[in-house]
Amino acid sequence: MGLRAMLTTLVLVVAGLAVPADAAVPNRYTWPTGVSANGRYLVDQHGKPYLIAGDSPQGLFVTMSEPQAWRFFVNRRIAGFNALWINSLVTVDQGGRPDDSTFDGIVPFTTPGDLSTPNEQYFGRIERMVAMAQGQGLTIWLNPVETCGHLPLLRANGVDKARAFGAYLGKRLRSYPNIVWFNGCDLQTWRDPADTALVQAVARGIKDVDPGHLQTVELNYLSSGSLDDPTWAEYIKLDAAYTYYPTYAQVLKEYNRPQHMPVYLTEANYESEHDYTGPKTLRRQEYWTTLSGATGQFYGSGYTWQFKPGWQDHVDTPGTEQFEYVTDILRENRWYDLVPDQQHTLVTAGYGTFNPYGNVNDNDYATAARTEDGSTALVYVPTARTVTVDLGRMRGEVTAVWYDPTNGEYRDTAADGSGRFTTPGRNAEGEDDWVLLLQAG
Repeated sequence: MGLRAMLTTLVLVVAGLAVPADAAVPNRYTWPTGVSANGRYLVDQHGKPYLIAGDSPQGLFVTMSEPQAWRFFVNRRIAGFNALWINSLVTVDQGGRPDDSTFDGIVPFTTPGDLSTPNEQYFGRIERMVAMAQGQGLTIWLNPVETCGHLPLLRANGVDKARAFGAYLGKRLRSYPNIVWFNGCDLQTWRDPADTALVQAVARGIKDVDPGHLQTVELNYLSSGSLDDPTWAEYIKLDAAYTYYPTYAQVLKEYNRPQHMPVYLTEANYESEHDYTGPKTLRRQEYWTTLSGATGQFYGSGYTWQFKPGWQDHVDTPGTEQFEYVTDILRENRWYDLVPDQQHTLVTAGYGTFNPYGNVNDNDYATAARTEDGSTALVYVPTARTVTVDLGRMRGEVTAVWYDPTNGEYRDTAADGSGRFTTPGRNAEGEDDWVLLLQAG
């Protein structure tokens, strides 16, 4: 749990989840509503940059009661998250049941497997949970029909029913500002026109009645971007990078597309899952992403995406605390104006090896980004070393500090006569990764 959460938490514990005393805060939140003029980041209802700081409790709608969901939303808001990925329909491997019912036996369709028979009791609960999330400043990345386990359902219903179901959800929820429609989910068969037509029929049905909300789509692992399938361009305004490889590679691939959209990291290695070896795995993914032009990203946990037994003990973790430190330094330093240093004109030596494949934990690449006016630059250095910075790229005299990504604290530093900076030993976690912040003027 982050420092702010620790200062505000304690009062009530239900199902092992702490509920903070300041739960009833005024609704002064922002929502992603559009795209910046340069197509690089999301903007909110006031036209201001919107940085996605997301968690991935995919199975929440069927695994929690409404009071439990409210407490979870409060906890996530206090922990610094502003977005949650949740699936409308939940398979067994996401914490659901074989008949898609909730923990207390409510099924989504009055006729099993028939998209044309939505159950008011089931979708009414989802709507109330969306409203609760709005009250806590959380945007729901809402998957209408996730395709990890429900492609057979779409195939059995066909395009017309799929489109009608999308329209049903879109009409029901279009008045809520805190929704981004999130299609796909491990859509391994997106190259099959028949499967793509079914998933796009849902997206089309939503767009028919709810053209105002943003849409996005997640395609396949081990690595993909939404625009790998250009037919999605008419439905989406947000490009989802998905990878279990070093995240900078896929994010930069999307960033560099000629007809680009804002890119965000939708999924990578989760805490306590996949190739996770400790919090440093997540830090690498997160800083690589943020310094490669993303408008934000989603964190995930092997315990809370499907709510495994004992998940209550894995809500406030080192991974969630350190994720907040990522968003803190970005929000303090005009993240939306940072341009990735792809040609190594800023960090000219010591940046390691760019490798689009392989294990995250074995990769030593240092990502860097700078504002075009040269006032701010950030460099993530994943292993101990000396990096050489061309300080002539900055606007005037430079102040430099090392940022500890494990506790959010700073250490003063300075370059030698050749613009070289050496990482200052071990961070608070005993690892050797650091963030270099350069500010000019």
